[in-house]
Amino acid sequence: MAPTTALTVDQAHARLHELTVIDVRTPGEYASGHLPGAHNIPLDHLDAALPSLKTVADRGDLLIVCASGARSAQACRRLADQGVPAATLTGGTTAWTRLGHDTHRPAGTRTPWAMDRQVRLAAGTLVLAGLIAGRRWKAARLLSAAVAGGLVFSALTNTCGMAAILAKLPHNQPEATALDDTLAALTG
Repeated sequence: MAPTTALTVDQAHARLHELTVIDVRTPGEYASGHLPGAHNIPLDHLDAALPSLKTVADRGDLLIVCASGARSAQACRRLADQGVPAATLTGGTTAWTRLGHDTHRPAGTRTPWAMDRQVRLAAGTLVLAGLIAGRRWKAARLLSAAVAGGLVFSALTNTCGMAAILAKLPHNQPEATALDDTLAALTG
């Protein structure tokens, strides 16, 4: 098992030129703004990218990034289990931008909503639908209760099952060629 570490925003900023940055957010989140030079490999495609990431880690240090640090920490643990050392960015891109550091956006791309915004829309819609339908069918209120329970569980465990489901939607998936191009750029 390889070691995992965490870098603060200031540490990562100072070493950015020597790090290979992997952003594990969805393509939409990545398109909304990412660290300069970051490569997008969504968390659910990490296993497919493992051979390329091993090659990159042999050449230098990996920095794994997400919005808050939760998904990047999960990715670092998964990489460590495969013998690939990597560091996570404490606070993610949220902390990066809060401290005034630049982010890059791909030119000419449509920016889908960030995952947290998608989750808020889905959760709110489901709760509202459960309450409205519950006026006619009392059992429909269980939908609202289930979403509320899921949100509490999400907060307590710092995971989000709804985000995992939404990440599988087509607009949150990388184009096959984009992921192939990213992997080729990393190993080339």
